[in-house]
Amino acid sequence: MECLCRRAAGLHEDQTHSESPGVISSYATQLEQDCNDGGGGNYDVVNNAVIPTPGPKNYGAQNVSLRQSWEMNYQEAAIYLQEGENNDKFFTHPRNPKALAAYLFAHNHLFYMMELLTGLLLMMLSLCEAPAVPSLRLDVYVHATLELLALVMVAFELCMKLRWLGFHTFIRHKRTMVKMCVLLLQFVEAIVVLIRQTSHVRVTRALRPIFLVDCRYCGAVRRNLRQIFQSLPPFIDILLLLLFFMVIFAILGFCLFSPNTSDPYFSTLENSLVSLFVLLTTANFPDVMMPAYSKNRWSCVFFIVYLSIELYFVMNLLLAVVFDTFNDVEKMKFKSLLLHKRSAIDHAFQLLVSRQRPMGVSLKQFDGLMRFYRPRMSARDRFLTYKALNTSGAPMLSLQEFYKFYEVTGLKWKARRSGEHWFDDLPHTTFLIFKGINLLVKSKAFQYAMYVVVAINGVWILVETYTLNSGFSWSRFVPWSYIVFLTIYGVEVLLKLTGLGPMAYFSSGWNLFDFSVTVFAFLGLIALAFDMEPFYFIVVLRPLQLLRLFKIKQRYRNVLDTMFELFPRMASLGLTLIIFYYSFAIVGMEFFADVIYPNCCNTSTVAESYKQVSVPIGNKTVLLEGYYYLNNFNNILSSFVTLFELTVVNNWYITMEGVTSMTSHWSRLYFMTFYIVTMVVMTIIVAFILDAFVFRMNYSRKNREPLENPEDENGIVFEVEVNRDEALSTLELYKQTCPGLSSLSSLQGVLQAMDRGGHSSLVYLGRRSRTKSDLSMKMYEEEIQEWYAEYSHENLPQPDQSLERVLESPVSDQPSFPEPQLNSQTGPHSIN
Repeated sequence: MECLCRRAAGLHEDQTHSESPGVISSYATQLEQDCNDGGGGNYDVVNNAVIPTPGPKNYGAQNVSLRQSWEMNYQEAAIYLQEGENNDKFFTHPRNPKALAAYLFAHNHLFYMMELLTGLLLMMLSLCEAPAVPSLRLDVYVHATLELLALVMVAFELCMKLRWLGFHTFIRHKRTMVKMCVLLLQFVEAIVVLIRQTSHVRVTRALRPIFLVDCRYCGAVRRNLRQIFQSLPPFIDILLLLLFFMVIFAILGFCLFSPNTSDPYFSTLENSLVSLFVLLTTANFPDVMMPAYSKNRWSCVFFIVYLSIELYFVMNLLLAVVFDTFNDVEKMKFKSLLLHKRSAIDHAFQLLVSRQRPMGVSLKQFDGLMRFYRPRMSARDRFLTYKALNTSGAPMLSLQEFYKFYEVTGLKWKARRSGEHWFDDLPHTTFLIFKGINLLVKSKAFQYAMYVVVAINGVWILVETYTLNSGFSWSRFVPWSYIVFLTIYGVEVLLKLTGLGPMAYFSSGWNLFDFSVTVFAFLGLIALAFDMEPFYFIVVLRPLQLLRLFKIKQRYRNVLDTMFELFPRMASLGLTLIIFYYSFAIVGMEFFADVIYPNCCNTSTVAESYKQVSVPIGNKTVLLEGYYYLNNFNNILSSFVTLFELTVVNNWYITMEGVTSMTSHWSRLYFMTFYIVTMVVMTIIVAFILDAFVFRMNYSRKNREPLENPEDENGIVFEVEVNRDEALSTLELYKQTCPGLSSLSSLQGVLQAMDRGGHSSLVYLGRRSRTKSDLSMKMYEEEIQEWYAEYSHENLPQPDQSLERVLESPVSDQPSFPEPQLNSQTGPHSIN
């Protein structure tokens, strides 16, 4: 090994890339000019293939061209892997150097932020456009100018996309074409508004969320919308069945109850349909039944049968069908993403292998890839990632090993301590003290004692809250129980920090939660003690400590784990719902703005809910209000509140009937359509929660892994051992291939750590949290092998002939730089 290191140090930099790429990147056409400028007999590029040209050989220019070819290969391989990670289709892959420049410009966080801010600006203009929020109203020329500027930014984004995709691919991209059509429509309308200096009916503003949804940061929202559309066919089938029964019962109800002149719910066939539609939400029950019930007690059978069929059978059948469809969609989505990533890895592997060694990827080539794929990753982490993949210890990464690429690139690497505990190197007496604390905080007795304290604290909070009178003020005194329990929690935090060590303590999610709640409780105590009234709200966070009791039982832990896993997805589902709200709010503002006001709707059955009258009572005048006039569409904020009330469906028909009485009976279509749309979205959300929970429970049954400590959360862990010879040879390699890079200091730190500790090797642990993808890999383990076999038969890894050409140049006779020999006894393992 030392001989290899000396040989590596003595080789010239020009020899580091003497191996020829097995496949030439489509971006290598720019090499032609570079090679021609060098003069003499060198390498030239013809049809994307590097071939020798007549004349005396210039090995310096030859290696420069090869080095540039490798750099382009690394960059294109990194792009393929990013497309696999982001689930971007390969037909949008940049095809030439000009497209590459546009692609790189459009794929950076500044461009993504510009997209996001532009989409948000367009949506937020509704706050100041008529009908505007009074305090945010802007002149027409101001908000029209802002809209034009935002649309110009969108047009610029599309121009960059056109340059990157090319015209033929651009027009094939459906989402981009929809965005283009909406852009043109919005552009014309904004110009008209600016010229006329007045707003007109602009229902098309409801399409503005398209610009936000197309943003890179809103990929989860696009996936949610795609799943909603994929779940629509079975949903529509059951919805038609539901509407069929509703029409049948509406006709029957009209025939049975229309002779009763005191029954307004079935006086016409339209009223019958509307009443039964509202009855499906139970918002008007039993009011809708009482006029008929007062005449004939047997009329209740009609309503009981209707609700039993529609509400308790068809609606639950609807949820079951959507859940089954959603489950299949989730599974197929996982399969599609898994095989898409595998295809991306195949493309990248073809670009990374050399003609001389076509069966594997060397450390040098892997490092070149990672410099483009993870530019901020240090040299040490790139080397450790390579070792984590190299389970065989061979000099090259095989394709099978490279398939694990996405599993290891997100690892956070840290050196494992030589001892078991952080205090192993302390003096003997101090060691014994900390060892005792460590045993104490890890004991079952300590854990269950803290559970008892939390339970007592919960009961005490309930009793304390119940005994409070209406005149109580937190500023009067600090409850002694607050101080006692907070002291216990503070002592627990200190014991765990000293016994486990800060790194081990904060690596647990439960410990982070306990620490956060305890810190907020201390802040609440300070707010009470110093009468800091604005911060009294912190005191109400005390009951969050009760959540710790859910760690006792495995089922509760599964529920909480499901909750934490759902948070990111629930945020995207919430944003999806907000987008639907925005579109319906815009439509509602255009048609129903300033329609609702106090004492309106006097001719409707809900007039009492809109009254605002002053009634004298004794010597005082009391204002009697129905308050429903506040549920209006006068601006975007009021519209959102109104739509949320409609989503809850309690008394939603009062808002619908009030608007209908002031406009037209056709207005009911707006409210009924909104209910159906929100029913679709909310059913998808319920199906998602059910799927996530059932998935988690099935995973727990299939992979029973009882933890002795409920707070043990290792996640995914890879272990890699690095010896001194490997570190030295790798450092020399990096000095030759990447001289002057500051990231080399991280690799030098490995040698310095060995020198300080007097060790011949160090063990590094790579950690990352477990994701649903990891759980799916275990759940579908057998099916995944079938998917891979099917993929191998249908998609044999071959270079894309439109992008790449096999090299026709002869094998270089120059010696290649030796790769550091890896320890074959080290490799990764996953701690699940």
